[in-house]
Amino acid sequence: MNDTGRPLRHVLILGGTTEARRLAAVLAAEPALRVTTSLAGRVAAPRLPAGEVRIGGFGGPDGLARWLREHAVDALIDATHPFAGTISHNAAVAAATAHVPLLALRRPGWVPGPGDDWHPAPSLEAAAAALPTFPGTRIFLTTGRMGLAHFAHLTDLWFLVRSVDAPEAPCPPRMHTLLDRGPFTLDGERALLREHRIDVLVTKDSGATATAPKLTAAREAGIPVVVVSRPAVPEGVPEVSDPAGAVSWLRKVAL
Repeated sequence: MNDTGRPLRHVLILGGTTEARRLAAVLAAEPALRVTTSLAGRVAAPRLPAGEVRIGGFGGPDGLARWLREHAVDALIDATHPFAGTISHNAAVAAATAHVPLLALRRPGWVPGPGDDWHPAPSLEAAAAALPTFPGTRIFLTTGRMGLAHFAHLTDLWFLVRSVDAPEAPCPPRMHTLLDRGPFTLDGERALLREHRIDVLVTKDSGATATAPKLTAAREAGIPVVVVSRPAVPEGVPEVSDPAGAVSWLRKVAL
């Protein structure tokens, strides 16, 4: 109950992104709301948001639908990483099953500018298949530790892999791992490309400003960039690009 005696409206955020943390901070200050953020638990030391936090999976769409009902959730906001396709699909199915309004919060994707040498790829598999067609053998791979298996067969290439946590096998046999977390600076990315003599950059279209300096550094160095396209938001799910848009939607459906 809030100060007026009315029951709190419960909002569940599927989080793990900067936008999710910003949204949780805004909503936690709303006296009429109870805010819970769910984190997948794939990062060893996640940055915790304001409000209540749960860590771990739900057991698929049926488990999430059950959690929505049992915890009297009034609105569900999918603010996961743009490439968390399975979670987004499960959220759409669960929200429809539990009759809970669902919104997707997705930051805008990157847009190439003058001088960029970008090569779109529809998937990690396609990105891996394209790499042998580029001149040079030294690859800066910034697609995260979960998809390294797609590159494990490329034995003639050397990879610099940057991720928050240490990757697990299968991995490319010729690989150097750099454990780091953004935001990254332009000077730092320039130095990294020079130090490791990078020939090709591979990245997902995450749209994050914290990791965008590598794109500028690659453009300056004349390095081609393989950009893996993000999956579409599930059909029928409304989408906004920032926390302010999510707050506006929430005021219409749950406040």
